[in-house]
Amino acid sequence: MNRAARIAVAVTTLVASVVALAVLFVVRDEPGAGKPSTGGTIAPVSTSVPRVTKVMVVMVENHSLSQMKAGMPKTFAFASKYAYASNYYAIRHPSLPNYIAIASGSTYGITDDKPPSAHQLKGRSVFSQALANGRTARTYADSMPSNCYLSNYGYYAVRHNPWTYFVDSRTGCRKYDNPASRFATDAAGGHLPNVGFLIPNVVHDAHDGTLAQADDWIARRINMMTSGPDWAAGRLAIVITADEDAHNEGNRVLTVVGSKYQAHKVVTTRLNHYSLTRFIEDVLHVSHLRNARYAADMRAAFGVRVS
Repeated sequence: MNRAARIAVAVTTLVASVVALAVLFVVRDEPGAGKPSTGGTIAPVSTSVPRVTKVMVVMVENHSLSQMKAGMPKTFAFASKYAYASNYYAIRHPSLPNYIAIASGSTYGITDDKPPSAHQLKGRSVFSQALANGRTARTYADSMPSNCYLSNYGYYAVRHNPWTYFVDSRTGCRKYDNPASRFATDAAGGHLPNVGFLIPNVVHDAHDGTLAQADDWIARRINMMTSGPDWAAGRLAIVITADEDAHNEGNRVLTVVGSKYQAHKVVTTRLNHYSLTRFIEDVLHVSHLRNARYAADMRAAFGVRVS
């Protein structure tokens, strides 16, 4: 091989090496990623954490932080793997005001557990906020006989289903406040809403049943969610909390916020149910209602990325 031929081979080899190195990189993570950058800028593959766009709230009844930690080992294992709060408080007693507080940022002055016929609430809730802003909302109520059922029925307690109390959004309630029978299908299909409430019946929420029964029921639903596309994509946060304690721990309850990219986080910031209202609204990217405006920032405390 003469000198000119050797030079040609060397140049060809150098060009091939440069091309091989170039294919190890892609352009920045934006529309058109994977194509040559028009500005000539090359960057490594993005490793940013996906933002949470969906939150599913699961309720337990009438048990404190220490009781839930001891009596719900499966649920607490999930909490310990991802994140939970050690300084989170319900608003008051009894049950209903706490559900209304989470859903709307206020108790509306309610101090009892009476049905919607006694408390016809006007104004916005997180459900109506979601629907008004092009997001989705749905309740999955265990043992409820039909959509937006306004009275107790068997093991279904209407006081645990806050959407039924808001008369201004009755149309949305009748459409999207559903029995829990559709939950498994929505979880498996990646169709969970932007804001969802999973309401166990009075046996499965440990009101009339045991914490062990509640733990088994909730653990199965956690598995449904974490096996589904919403969790796999990193867009779902699972919140588990109790409406109130058993008058034994100053209304401090276990509250879990689990999302795919959290790990072993214990939040010590003082939080309450209005903080949860604010968290839901942050996921929805809507304004904060009533007392949620002044509540401690639960999204920041748990380090959940929503934007």
